Amino acid sequence: MSKYHHVLRAIYNTPWAILPEKLQAIIAMIEFRAAGGAFSSAELAALGAAVPSPRSSGVVAVLPLFGTIAHRAGMFTQASGGTSVQGFTNSFRQMLADPAVRSIVIDIDSPGGTVDGVPELAAEIFAAREQKKIVAVADTLAASAAYWIGSAATEFNASPSAEVGSIGVYAAHQEFSKYDETAGVKTTLVSAGKYKTEGNEFEPLSEDARAALQARVDEYYGMFVKAVAHNRGVTENAVRNGFGEGRVVGARQAKAEGMVDRIATLDETLARLGVSSAPAAMRAETDISHLALARRDLDLQEVS
Repeated sequence: MSKYHHVLRAIYNTPWAILPEKLQAIIAMIEFRAAGGAFSSAELAALGAAVPSPRSSGVVAVLPLFGTIAHRAGMFTQASGGTSVQGFTNSFRQMLADPAVRSIVIDIDSPGGTVDGVPELAAEIFAAREQKKIVAVADTLAASAAYWIGSAATEFNASPSAEVGSIGVYAAHQEFSKYDETAGVKTTLVSAGKYKTEGNEFEPLSEDARAALQARVDEYYGMFVKAVAHNRGVTENAVRNGFGEGRVVGARQAKAEGMVDRIATLDETLARLGVSSAPAAMRAETDISHLALARRDLDLQEVS
């Protein structure tokens, strides 16, 4: 079995806080690689060159939160314009410690990603409110894990054409037993540990495995809801039964529901903070820009 099948299994058994269509794009890319497809060095280099970096006007620091959010930096985050939680956290801490920086702006254009490290980052941003003004701007997508992070800021703005929300967590299971049977393939798993092979792709998902996966999804969703309620100063019930209920919503609806504080572009936000004009920031706008992934216990650096 190729390493890509192990990556796919990790994807299917990991809870995600991401737009469903973006996760499907990630899966499509891995399947493309598993089938022998490859991106050229020039393509990867071009995408990597488009990755924006933190920048500062002296008094205002702008931290980009672009593309798929992953816990650790890997080949995908480096080459596709995604954001690693670890890298973003390091940049955030540097700007927070810089006495010349009075305000931090988080420039968000992300469909979300894995939940790994996101609760910790959001909590750190919320705690930092006591030190500096932190403004998140949805420019133009702040979905799922990206919204979770942005909600921790002192203030959350959304560009007029922005979409925010997608508050929810999900996981998927894919099994190939019928396909293998048709192909004349039978896989026998030999294991120790009652649940060691639970959720494997060679047999239908058992009720116990489904319940365990649902419990993980519910746990992360509960964390998500509790964090957003705390960050936005509303009840958990308000988040569960409003705030888009898992959908992304437009800027006006988001403001009406209390998901953001004001409708303002990044330039308008920076101007209000004393920056006359926003430095241009290149963005990777191709589909692959949303394909950075993180996973538990798999070294995606090996995927090349």
